Amino acid sequence: MSTLTDTPTGPELDRMTLVEHLGELRSRIVKSVLALAVGSVIGFALSNRALSFLVDPYCRAQAGKSCQLVVIDPLEGFSTRIKLAVFIGFVIAAPVILWQIWRFVTPGLHKNEKRYAIPFILSSVVLFLAGAVVAVSTFPKALDFLIAVGGPDLVPLFSPSKYLRLYMLVVLAFGISFEFPILLTFLQLARILKSEQLRKWRRGAIISIVVFAAVITPSQDPVTLLAMAGPMYLFYEISILLGKVLRR
Repeated sequence: MSTLTDTPTGPELDRMTLVEHLGELRSRIVKSVLALAVGSVIGFALSNRALSFLVDPYCRAQAGKSCQLVVIDPLEGFSTRIKLAVFIGFVIAAPVILWQIWRFVTPGLHKNEKRYAIPFILSSVVLFLAGAVVAVSTFPKALDFLIAVGGPDLVPLFSPSKYLRLYMLVVLAFGISFEFPILLTFLQLARILKSEQLRKWRRGAIISIVVFAAVITPSQDPVTLLAMAGPMYLFYEISILLGKVLRR
């Protein structure tokens, strides 16, 4: 079982048996799970403050009316805190998990490719957090739209599980979509794609990005769709420049 300092590289990789590969995979999974567990404990301690923060858009949308989440299941309060704690734990543990994934695939890369480890991991974390910030900033407008669509005859009384599930899915959707430039840059560095090809595919990329945003956004509202599709196309253009520069 290897560690951060003894992970086999180059010729040593060819001598690794299937059992050694599985042992390496188990080591990385165990470390990732431990990081998630520690993050979830911290998240559980912060769950009450986090819940107050997450409910704020609902209170603003209610404009002075009651904005308390309605619990209809005796276990829902506890399960809500657990889910919220795990979600916070995943955000906290994300750098460690990404690092473990990278360390597992590193032996299969050339020496000149390994130098991109730190930039890729840092970029992935920063972009995911940027996506989460955009999701949090646009969610109140999206919630206003969803409540308004229902009309005055429908009184919004949300349960914490349904409300937080929507909120978390929106954050995850934005976080994942903001990893788009990482994927495109990696494909260019791996010579699977070329910047010239991406330039030729601009029109198709615009349509594909809009369709992707329409499918992946859990709230299905135009505010969230535009807030996701706009940055993704901007990332598309930036990826073309990055791929060209890095290949040089």
